[in-house]
Amino acid sequence: MSAIENDKLSFYLDYGQWTVMRKAVLSLAALSIIFDGFDNQLMGFAVPAIARDWSLPRGAFAPILALGLLGMVLGSALGGYFGDRLGRRPALIGCITAFGLSTLAIGFAHHLPMLATLRVFAGAGIGGALPNAGTLTAEFTPLRRRATAVILTIVCLPLGGMVAGVFAAHILPFYSWRWLFLIGGAAPLVLASLFFFALPESPRFLARQSGRGPELARLLARMGYHESPPAPRGPASNVGHAEKKTLRPLFEPETLRDTAFLWMASFSCLASVYLVFSWLPSLLASRGLGLAVASNGLAAYNFGGVLGALFCAWLVPRIGSRIPLLLFALLGAASALFISYLRPGISNAALIVSLGTHGLFVNGVQTTIYALAAHIYSAPVRARGVASALAVGRVGSILSALAGSILIQAGSKAFLGALALMMTCVFIGLALIRNHVPPNDRVVVPFSSE
Repeated sequence: MSAIENDKLSFYLDYGQWTVMRKAVLSLAALSIIFDGFDNQLMGFAVPAIARDWSLPRGAFAPILALGLLGMVLGSALGGYFGDRLGRRPALIGCITAFGLSTLAIGFAHHLPMLATLRVFAGAGIGGALPNAGTLTAEFTPLRRRATAVILTIVCLPLGGMVAGVFAAHILPFYSWRWLFLIGGAAPLVLASLFFFALPESPRFLARQSGRGPELARLLARMGYHESPPAPRGPASNVGHAEKKTLRPLFEPETLRDTAFLWMASFSCLASVYLVFSWLPSLLASRGLGLAVASNGLAAYNFGGVLGALFCAWLVPRIGSRIPLLLFALLGAASALFISYLRPGISNAALIVSLGTHGLFVNGVQTTIYALAAHIYSAPVRARGVASALAVGRVGSILSALAGSILIQAGSKAFLGALALMMTCVFIGLALIRNHVPPNDRVVVPFSSE
C-alpha cells in the first residue's frame, strides 16, 4: 500500500466536500448532546423539590450531586476508551441508553441510597456520550469547518440545559418532580433506537480496523467519495493505525505542555459550570425566590451559554481560538464579581439577565475548549484526548458540587467569588496553551495526490 493511496483518503476526509451526509451526522451528534445536557441538569432543578418532598436539608444532596459527577468522570474515561477501541457509534449508543434508563428509574426512587446509585449510572452514560459525539463530529467534518462544527455540537449541552430549565419551570409548580425524570429518561431511549438505524461509524475509526474495508468503502460512497479507499491496515497509513489504547501519546514532548494546561483550564471551567448547574436553583431558593424563578435563572444561564458558544463558533474560524477564549474567561470572572455586588433588592428580571450574561461568557469558553481539544490531538488519540480533558474537568465539577452547600451557607458573595476565582484559573491555563485553533485563512490545503 503506497503513501499516495493513504494521502488520498486523508485528503478527502480533511479537505473533501461538506456534503449533506456529513451534515446529517453533525445533526445527530448535536441531538444526542441536547438530551445529554437535558438529563445532566435535571437533578439541580429537582433538589429543592425533592428536599421539600422528603423533608431533608439541601445539604443532604451534596453527596448525591458529587456521586453523579463521579459517574461522569468514569463515563468520560471509559467512553473515550471504548470509543477508540470498539468504535464511536456503539459507544455513543450505549452511553445514551445507559443515561436514559437510569434517569427513567430515578423517577421511581424513594430514598437517598437508591437516588445516589441511579445517579452514578446516569452520570456514567452522560459523561461517556459527550466525547464520542464530539469525536464523531470532528471526524466527519472537513478541517476548515471542524472547530465550528465541534462548537455547534457542544453548544447543545447548555441548549439542553436551557430546555430542561424551561421544562422544570412549567412542571415543578404544578406536578411532582418525578415527571422530570420519567420524561427525561424516556426521550433518550427513543433517540438511542433511532441511532441504531441511522448513525454511521466514523471513517477515521474504520480506516484503522483490518477487515472493515468494504464498510469503509460504502460509507465513503455515501459521503460522495466513489474511489476505492486504501485497505485499512499498515503502519504507513496517514489516517492512523491500531495501537495500544493508553494515555501515553498525550504526554509526548510535542503535546505535554498543551495537555497539562488544557487539563487546568478544563478542571477550573467545569468546576465553575457545575457549581452553577448543581446549586444555583438552591441558592436562589434560599434567598426566598420561588421554584419557577430559580429554574428560570438557570435556564437564563444556559441560554446565555448558547449565545456565547454560537458567537465563538462564528469568531474562532475568523481569528482563531486564543483571543476569544482569553477574553471570555476574563469577562466570565468579571461578570461573577459584578453579580456579587448587585444590591439585594434587585428585580428578578435584572438578576436573570445578569446570570444569562455570566453564562454567555463561561459556557462560551467551555464549549470552545472541546473544539480546542479536538484540534490539539491527532485522529488516533483524539477521543482519548477529548475524553481525558473532560474527565479532569469532571473532577473539578465533583469538588464544586461538594463545596456548593458550604458556599451557599457562606453567602452569595462567597459563591460568586468562587466562580470568579475559577474563571481566572481558566484564563491562566488557556494563555499557556501553545497549539490554539488557527484562523481558517491559516489552514493550508495541501496539493491533492491525485
